[in-house]
Amino acid sequence: MSRTALRICPLCEATCGLTLSIEGTRVTRARGDRDDVFSKGFICPKGASFGAVDGDPDRLRAPLVRKDGVLREATWDEAFDAVAEGIRAVVERYGANAVGVVLGNPNVHTMAGALYPPVLLAGLGTRSVFSASTVDQMPKHVSSGLLFGDANAIPVPDLDRTQHLLLIGANPLESNGSLCTAPDFPGKLKALKARGGTLTVIDPRRTRTAKLADRHIPIRPGADALLLAAMAHVLFDEGLVDLKQLAPHVQGLDELRAQLQDFTPDAVQGACDVDADTIRTLARDLAAAPTAAVYARIGSCTVPHGTLASWLVDVLNILTGNLDRPGGALFPQAATDRTPRPAGPGHGFALGRWHSRVSRHPEAKSELPISALAEEIDTATDEGEPIRALIAIAANPVLSVPDGDRLDKALDALDFMVSVDPYLNETARHAHVVLPPPPPSQSPHHDFAFNTLAVRNQVRYSRPAVPLEPGRMAETEILARLILAATGMHGAEPSAVDDMVIGQTLGKAVKEAHSPAHGRDPRELAALLSGDTGPERRLDMMLRLGPYGDGFGVRPDGLTLEKLLAHPHGIDLGPLEARLPQPLKTRSGKVELLPAPIADDLPRLREALRHRPEGLVLVGRRHLRSNNSWMHNVPALTGGTNRCTLHIHPEDAERLGVRDGADVRLKGAGGEVTAPAEVTDAVRPGVVSLPHGWGHDRPGMRMSHAVKDPGVNVNQLLDGSLLDPLSGNAVLNGFPVQLTP
Repeated sequence: MSRTALRICPLCEATCGLTLSIEGTRVTRARGDRDDVFSKGFICPKGASFGAVDGDPDRLRAPLVRKDGVLREATWDEAFDAVAEGIRAVVERYGANAVGVVLGNPNVHTMAGALYPPVLLAGLGTRSVFSASTVDQMPKHVSSGLLFGDANAIPVPDLDRTQHLLLIGANPLESNGSLCTAPDFPGKLKALKARGGTLTVIDPRRTRTAKLADRHIPIRPGADALLLAAMAHVLFDEGLVDLKQLAPHVQGLDELRAQLQDFTPDAVQGACDVDADTIRTLARDLAAAPTAAVYARIGSCTVPHGTLASWLVDVLNILTGNLDRPGGALFPQAATDRTPRPAGPGHGFALGRWHSRVSRHPEAKSELPISALAEEIDTATDEGEPIRALIAIAANPVLSVPDGDRLDKALDALDFMVSVDPYLNETARHAHVVLPPPPPSQSPHHDFAFNTLAVRNQVRYSRPAVPLEPGRMAETEILARLILAATGMHGAEPSAVDDMVIGQTLGKAVKEAHSPAHGRDPRELAALLSGDTGPERRLDMMLRLGPYGDGFGVRPDGLTLEKLLAHPHGIDLGPLEARLPQPLKTRSGKVELLPAPIADDLPRLREALRHRPEGLVLVGRRHLRSNNSWMHNVPALTGGTNRCTLHIHPEDAERLGVRDGADVRLKGAGGEVTAPAEVTDAVRPGVVSLPHGWGHDRPGMRMSHAVKDPGVNVNQLLDGSLLDPLSGNAVLNGFPVQLTP
């Protein structure tokens, strides 16, 4: 019997609403939900392929446990017994820091991945924490922490109302946006142009987004911070700074002006290959626009000055008065955000509270650089024990981290490893235990992380579209049992984890004067929670305590899970609104324009004025039908333009004797790879481009389609030594390579 069900798409950050067609327990079709309050029927090729992703026959259906060196199917009880034995033995002998935890990108795409890893980290007490953030977005978290006092206070462009949008290192026509949750990002850019607005794209590649732009600036890779600093210099030099409504909330303006004196357009133009007049025009147009927003993404984060570039994006939004202003860049307010506290000084944001054991990298946002994971496993020092056990949740660092070959060898040396992953991939193949979550159709969904970055305030929730298959275990229960096994509570009921979190959260809420639960009995409040499962009860609690919640009856019209379930297409909470000074948690209670760590790093940027790399540099690229390494096993999402080829400009190809389609050898500090050349003027001269997430050629995997066209791992060209020092983010773009036919 066929039926339909609603589901929020978990395959990228756009979080579009889907209508699934289901035959029995199989998803046969996915189309856009026209009544979804956020996406309004938009769907991309990834969402349209939801059924193929969901039904991939290579997805693991039962746990795997290593016995006599071979991974074999086991019962869930056997698997968690092995986890408890393996993890606790390491903790008891070597201490908590000898257990590493790696969190991959798909964690933020699942409800379980948002709710349970923080509990695991708190229970373990380990400082050996790594995530995909340090090969992606950590510079933005650090710059936001330093500017606003909160690493998660990330302003997003008001796409629906802005008149002038400046995009840097972002290609939303193919990635659908990132750190900016926006269904139909392409349509929003077209609407911007249709209402007479201006779109400018700064990117070394002529991407699909750049082709749509009114102006494309093919900058030298890695020079984004120099260009942005020069634009800020122009605003000061020409008297174009206008803080508007921000003036009472900003400090450090004069100090910033002094620090930017050296970054004149004339001084910068040679290093970034953008002439001085163009830089002045960019700054003037930004200042003159009725409303404007500067938005930058991974191309500006994964470079040597990623944190400075991220900081300067917000500096430009501030200097033009466009931060916290409709049509500019605003702070979203998610329905599950904590109860907004009164405006005032906070604890601020600190870097380097501890350091990695081998190279002494400072932590950022309680994480160490994932580029250091291999050395933290395979290198002995006097500073403590190496990592001897690893918990990898939805993570494939062998492909996503520089020098995967070294990490590949290091993982084999671990005493114990557990991987939570639906596939036996390049990383999971090393595990002693593999715990496979069910397909997304069998899981509930709420976007805890992405709603804090959404371009419109709204709330949506999907219950499982398909019942859990016999023998499967819900991802929420898998992670709850993992927490119990790893923290010495093996054998307790999984519901104990949710009950503990609910008790702790309500216990704090009743003590906070600004909370609607202040002064009440936490046990009585817990009894009021609705929901069929522990995760649903936690969602209900967060909604009730949140900015739109009913406050456990204090605001009768407020949000609850029951009300959300009555609106299956979601509830629209309105456009983004100005919120300052409430989001600020700096010690001053103001936007701190020139934090000390930023000022201390500016001499390194001044040094870059004198540096002009010779030879070729490499940048990555995104594909419309792909998301990192975890979609290459789906035939519908490979082929066509989604291929692992090296883009090279015709001038460079002729100079180096490279023919279109012929193999070329690329060499970097970490190794070399061979890939077919694709001669195209979509990249500027001096730049070559290879996509991320490929290299499915290692033995022992169970990804039958991916191995047919494995591609090569671009990250193998790096040795892991190139990092942005403030954030620990890996430098994946703009690094030198040698190319031979």
